[in-house]
Formats: sequence, structure tokens, C-alpha cells
Amino acid sequence: MHKLAALLVAGSLALSACADPAVAEEPVNAPAAARPAKEARGLKTAIFAGGCFWGVEGVFSHVKGVTGVVSGYHGGNRQSASYDLVSSGVTDHAEAVKITYDPSVVRYDQLLQVLFSVVADPTLKNRQGPDTGAQYRSAIVPTNAEQAAVARGYLAQLGKSGLWKRPLVTAIEPYKAFYPAEAYHQDFMLRNPRHGYILRWDAPKVAALRQMFPGLYRASFLKDAR
Repeated sequence: MHKLAALLVAGSLALSACADPAVAEEPVNAPAAARPAKEARGLKTAIFAGGCFWGVEGVFSHVKGVTGVVSGYHGGNRQSASYDLVSSGVTDHAEAVKITYDPSVVRYDQLLQVLFSVVADPTLKNRQGPDTGAQYRSAIVPTNAEQAAVARGYLAQLGKSGLWKRPLVTAIEPYKAFYPAEAYHQDFMLRNPRHGYILRWDAPKVAALRQMFPGLYRASFLKDAR
């Protein structure tokens, strides 16, 4: 990318959806699932929305057993699956990540536990951290019946846990097509470790993953191989 183009992209990112915050979020000790996932052998796909996809991708790129993480858009149509449109809040899309994982190493319920421990606050409606709008909603998108059953059970369990003072608003959304985001959003934390948003919001999430889930934490960032 030419230097001028790179500066323009950097400027647009700083001014658009993933805005500069004031303080970082605190992790939560979400409990292990009472209903563990029972998954057959072979790679599986999970889709989560939890605010700006830079941090969601960053955290799950450090989880053992995860073999692929792609930032993208879910909930709307192909024509509206672009950063400019999604960031404007006029689409049905949420910023989301598609995770490929090996259930013999990390189960779906463990991915959910990580999601609600260090990534997303399930009590915030249409926002996460400094980012507001339906595109930043917290959502679980099951890709099979087992994931749907586990997600329903885990949300019910969390709702009774007393960990949050406000009611949970995270939705379980039906799967629609997932559209990968633009190339400059992929591996964003890896390629932009000194970005202000990454330092304030997303690096602390990875640090919390390392501290709270040492058995699942992988030090190296899983680079997108597409």
C-alpha cells in the first residue's frame, strides 16, 4: 500500500467505528458450562459477535485448538457487507468473527466461557465498550443443533449466576451468510500492536485470557491463512 493510502486508511479507522476509549473493561470469571458440548470429531465452526471485531479476533487467535479466525459481518445481505456501510449502522449486520476449531482440543462451551469472561459484556444492548450501535451487539450464532443447545443452556446458567447486576441481552441469532471483512481488518491486532484502540481495549483482553485460561492460552497469534 502506498504511504498516502496507508495514512488515509489509518485516519479513517481512528475516526470510524472502533473509536478511542477512555478506560478498559474488566474481565469476569464466567463459570464453566454445566452442559458441556458433545461434538463429533473434525473441525467445527463458531460465529460470535461481541463488539469491535479486532478484539474478538485477537482473543480467539490466541486460543489453543482454534485453527482459523476471520473477522467479518453477519446478519445482513451481501450488498451491505462493507465496513463503511456496517459502521454507519444502517445494515442488519453485526461485526462478527468466524472461528474454526478442533473440539478435541477446545469445546464449544469453552469458547463461550472465554467469550463472556474476557471479550463481551452480555448485559450491554447494541454496544460494547466505547462502540455503540446495533452493529456492535453481543450475539451467538450457532451453526448446528448441538451449539444451539449449549448456547441456550449456558446463557440460562449465566443469567442465574449473579455475576452481572443487569439482565443478559445477548441474543442467539439464526445463521445467515458470513461475509469476511476487508483485508486490512484481518489480523488487525497482530499487524497493529501499537494502535491506540488495541492498547486500551484489546491487549488487556488477551492478557486476561492468558491469566484466566492458562490451559487454553497460546502465546503465538494465529495468523489468517486465507
